[in-house]
Order: sequence, then structure tokens, then C-alpha cells
Amino acid sequence: MTRPPLTLYLAAPRGFCAGVDRAIKIVEMALEKWGAPVYVRHEIVHNRYVVDDLRAKGAVFVEELDDCPDDRPVIFSAHGVPRSVPAEAARRNMVFVDATCPLVSKVHIEAERHHANGLQMVMIGHEGHPETVGTMGQLPEGEVLLVETAGDVAGLQVRDPERLAFITQTTLSVDDTAEIVAALKARFPAIVGPHKEDICYATTNRQAAVKVMAPKVDAVVVIGAPNSSNSRRLVEVAEVAGCRHAQLVQRATDIDWRALEGVRAVGVTAGASAPEVLVEEVVAAFEARFDVRCELVETAVERVEFKVPRVLRETA
Repeated sequence: MTRPPLTLYLAAPRGFCAGVDRAIKIVEMALEKWGAPVYVRHEIVHNRYVVDDLRAKGAVFVEELDDCPDDRPVIFSAHGVPRSVPAEAARRNMVFVDATCPLVSKVHIEAERHHANGLQMVMIGHEGHPETVGTMGQLPEGEVLLVETAGDVAGLQVRDPERLAFITQTTLSVDDTAEIVAALKARFPAIVGPHKEDICYATTNRQAAVKVMAPKVDAVVVIGAPNSSNSRRLVEVAEVAGCRHAQLVQRATDIDWRALEGVRAVGVTAGASAPEVLVEEVVAAFEARFDVRCELVETAVERVEFKVPRVLRETA
């Protein structure tokens, strides 16, 4: 039986970013240094394949520090944690390693600096997301106001409209965030923004590649977890950029093939927490059903690398 022809456009950059790569290395190096089990507060990154792989190596994933024994190392996820978490770990004399992405830590430092200067913070982010919870938890309660949409800006009740600054979650839609920032500046002309945009390079680059790819294809497949903010944004960006169908899948087995009937061109990308092995799996699934020709859509080359904490680089 002849397989129908299909052009598969592969986005570049895609998949792991430097912060995710660093966080995974931290867990692996901690297991090597201290042996199993090593506890991890929250999923180290939002990807089931990665979490299951680390669990098989001896990592134990928990949601709260209360679930960790005092005598085993604990690692804080790449999303960051409220200030109270490492403080409690220190009080319990626990060995802990902070795997917070350095670009998230940059936002934490910004918030602290603005707070020290007497400014109230407005955070653009998704309520309940670990990164938002961690960032808001850097300052005393009430010092950070959360907005999720441009419409939320009108309802903000601030202490002093002349003494405000804003920060953002690092994994948001670039375009949606620009709309919210414009609304904030229109209502609060004196509001202070970040010295350099908070949305991270990886989020920006992956969205830019999808914007270029989307008009070329009938559908886009985004590989990522349903609780991954940057992956969900890639689906939204594809649809806004003109792609008639975009779907989020964790593995090739999740692909909705019925929705892809009759397609001639499909784009494939992966969120910043998804390993390349899952991209290869999805490509193989298409090759089993179509006569595939692959093309690369490259919009940037990433060479960013973050060092792991010194405690893991030191010999015992």
C-alpha cells in the first residue's frame, strides 16, 4: 500500500533549554554524589518521560518539604520555590540543592530589588503555576499582585500608582504579555519594567520558530506535558499564527491521527522540558504512516549553558 506524501517541518530551536538541562544534571549528579534516594520537591521539570527516567535512577518526587526526611538531600525544581522553603530546609539542617533556572532567579532578584526600593510588584503570570508561586513567594504577602490577562489590569487595586514595577513569568506568550504590559503602562504610566525582558530566550525562540512554521503547514504537533506552560503556549502561538489545527502530545502514542487526515504538511516542535528522543519517536510514527520528507525551520541557534551549583562540582 502506497503511503501518502508528507512534508514534516521540524522547528529549531525546540526541546530542552539550558535551564532544564541544568536541572536534570543536578538530580543526576546528586544521585551520583549522595546515592539514592534523593528527594525532589515538585517535578524537576514538567515532563513525564524525564521524571520517570530520574525516578528509575533513584529520585523520589514529592510536593512538599514535609514529605522529605531530614537525613536525605532534597532538590528544588527548576521552576523555583518561595523563600520560605529553603528557610525551612535550613532550619531542619537538611542538605538541599536549588535547581531553580538562573533566568527565573533573575526575576526573583528583580522583585527583591524593586521591593527594597519601596515599589509594589505586579506579576504577569498564571495563577497556581509553580514558577508564579515561587516568584510571588520571594516577597511578603500582598507585595505582589497577579494579573493573567489584559482585562485583569482594570481591576488592580494598588497602594500607590506612582510606585509600581512589573515582572513576568518566564514561559508566557510573548504577544499576550506585550498586550498586558501595554495595558499596565496605559493605566500606570510610571510603572517600572525589567531591565531586560523576563520571558526567557528559550520561550521566545521556540515561539518565533512556530510563527514561521505555522503558515507553511496544515497542522502542528507540539511535544510537551499538559502542565508545561511553555508547551501550551506553543499550541496557542501556532493557532494564532494561522495553523488550522495544533495539538499537544506527551508521546507519539497520544497523536490524534483522525485530526490529521488529508494533511500534506505538518510542523513538529517540542516544549523546553521535552527531550529530543520524544521528537525522534514522533517523527518515526509519521514515517510509519506517510512517505515523509523532513525540512528544518531554523530561526535561531542557542549556545546558552548554565553551570550546576558548586556543591555538586566539589569532590567529597
